[in-house]
Amino acid sequence: MGDYVSTGMFWGTLALINAGLAEQKGRSRLNWFLLSLVFGPIATALIVVWERPDSPHETYGDFWARSWSRRNAKRARKRSGAETR
Repeated sequence: MGDYVSTGMFWGTLALINAGLAEQKGRSRLNWFLLSLVFGPIATALIVVWERPDSPHETYGDFWARSWSRRNAKRARKRSGAETR
């Protein structure tokens, strides 16, 4: 039973690491996390060997950063508009 637990912990940790590597390469964290749960070290090799895509897609973090900056810009415009009145 102990072997299964340690193997499962290794596989899960590897999947988390692969998700981080995939995000740095401009790929989807969630997709590569799920692929890593199934394929393990093979997915790691694919992430490392495959080059970054030419037109990187927007990652989840990029989406939130962009929407957060828009929200702050709207608030700043409201404040500056209120001060000039």
